Amino acid sequence: MPQRLRKLVGTVLMLVLVVFWALMAMALAQGRVTELHWALQTVCYVLLGSLWVLPAALIIRWMERPDKKA
Repeated sequence: MPQRLRKLVGTVLMLVLVVFWALMAMALAQGRVTELHWALQTVCYVLLGSLWVLPAALIIRWMERPDKKA
């Protein structure tokens, strides 16, 4: 797959990831997280807000791979 097409697919995947992650994080935050102690709530919110970076980094690494030489 050429890099240009990988970047297009990766961009769409990133948008899907961000929307899915935001909806999942909101659902979790509205559920059990509100019943926790404030310190545990803070930890949960920090984790929910930052863990999306890991799959995003994998997508970006895949997007930036150079083309294979024929």
